[in-house]
Order: sequence, then C-alpha cells, then structure tokens
Amino acid sequence: MEKATFAAGCFWGVEDSFRKVEGVISTRVGYAGGHTENPTYKEVSTGRTGHAESVEIIYDPSIVSYKELLDIFWDVHDPTQVNRQGPDIGSQYRSIIFYHNEEQKFDAIESKKELEKSGKYNKEIATEIIPAREFYPAEDYHQQYFEKRRL
Repeated sequence: MEKATFAAGCFWGVEDSFRKVEGVISTRVGYAGGHTENPTYKEVSTGRTGHAESVEIIYDPSIVSYKELLDIFWDVHDPTQVNRQGPDIGSQYRSIIFYHNEEQKFDAIESKKELEKSGKYNKEIATEIIPAREFYPAEDYHQQYFEKRRL
C-alpha cells in the first residue's frame, strides 16, 4: 500500500471523489501544510494556521497508479484558483500536491507541466507541489461526510 495526499478545496467532496476509485483502500480528511500542531477545524478556518483542507489516501498501486490519482486530482477542482475553490474562499482551500517520495514529486511536476501545455486553462496553474509533512486528521464528523449524509 502507498499513500497520497492532496488539497483541492473543501475536503468533503474531494474525499468523496477518491473513495469511489477502485484501488483506493481508505481515505481520511484533515489538515496539512501548516505550522500549528493539532489544529482544529475552527482554527484552520481562520486561515492563520497555514493548513489546507486535505485528503490522505491509502491505495493499492497494483490496482490504481499514482498518475491516475493525479488525473483525478486535476479533474476534481480548478487548479488555477488561488486560495479558493468555487464559493469557498481562504488559504485553507488552496490547491496542493503533497508528495511522499521523489517518484511522486517527479510525477506531480510532470503532470502539472502536461496540464499547462494542454491549453485546458487560460490561466496559470496555482497548485503547489511540496513535501508531505505532518497530517492532522479532521474531527470525526468531517470523515466520509457525504456518505454519512446519504444514509
């Protein structure tokens, strides 16, 4: 099993998209990329902790590749938006690929270059590509939020 971590706006919808992918073993939403230890949703929502709402994915690379996960990441949000996604505004909604090893870093950079060359967007892609550090799981009520609401 391998790990991938992405930030692409509100983590509820992003997590829901990845949970549907064959080969994704588990997901959890949380906070990454910031400077405050053990932040709460309320703290992250202020924009002062530096964290982004993120999704941590455990996947089976024999079923789904990291490159396929990158394709999904690019498709589930607008990577040209800075510190927002749709109606959600703030640095906690910024677009980030958190890489866990050099191969992921390379694949992330290459996929970003390919997307830029594709002409799909007429604005610069704002997605950051940075090393994964501490991931703080969000409160339980945020985990699999959409699945809980469908019951």
